[in-house]
Amino acid sequence: MRRLELLEDTLQFMVLKEYLRMEEVPGIPTLEKTPAYISYAPVETAPFRLDLIIIAAKPAAAMLIYETALRSGAGPALANTLGRPACLLQAQEDWARRDKWQRPAEVLDALGVKPGSFVADVGAGDGYFAFHLAARVGSQGRVYAEDILEDELAKIRSRKAKQGLSQIETILGTPSDPRLPAETLDAILVVNAYHEMPEFDAMLQGMYGALKPGGLLAIIDAQDEPGQPRSVYRERHKLPAEIVREDTARHGLRFQRELPGFSNPESKRKYYFLLFEKPKRS
Repeated sequence: MRRLELLEDTLQFMVLKEYLRMEEVPGIPTLEKTPAYISYAPVETAPFRLDLIIIAAKPAAAMLIYETALRSGAGPALANTLGRPACLLQAQEDWARRDKWQRPAEVLDALGVKPGSFVADVGAGDGYFAFHLAARVGSQGRVYAEDILEDELAKIRSRKAKQGLSQIETILGTPSDPRLPAETLDAILVVNAYHEMPEFDAMLQGMYGALKPGGLLAIIDAQDEPGQPRSVYRERHKLPAEIVREDTARHGLRFQRELPGFSNPESKRKYYFLLFEKPKRS
């Protein structure tokens, strides 16, 4: 039995009112009644299990550990109660359930998001992906959480303040302009939102202009059969992948590849995952 070593100002945790209890994992010592302060340094091998109870002393670092643990298949382990203080990691149970099928770490990997990246979540909603992105880019990066609904952005700002995440910036966009900074972004993510955009051409133009040359755009949306008017798809909250590819091609975005999609076990909806690139300058 040994205590995990601390990297100062990097990944720091505190277990409050309780001791850490973790089942034996191959290659990792069993920890029982380990004193309050623990930390974990090597990001690649986060040893978390479902019986782990952790509250983050540094929430930004906590989200990074959570996102890392998720990639190792143990992410939902990092949510529990202990009074549900503001710094509690993964307090929303619906986010924990979504993690299981949405596989956010894979999405971020496909976009090449890394520490220091500048990225945007367009149509961010309550910020599910914005906070995963913030964990990955770290304090030296930037996440622009864009939405046209101020109420949604207020939720993101509230959670951001509680977690001390200076790398998230909310942007109130319009139906025709995401208002993103020009040629600044390494990647843009649009999840279950593109089908809702009535002025999709203007939005694509805005996103194209915000990407750096070589920057990536990911569009994840619900599958549907082609052949219907666009208004029908908006009512269904779905959009065929073929239409997305036609739209992006008109705006100079080069189709890169289609990645494995997602299936929501609650709604039974299936989602495709398309990746596009803004051409590099020759």
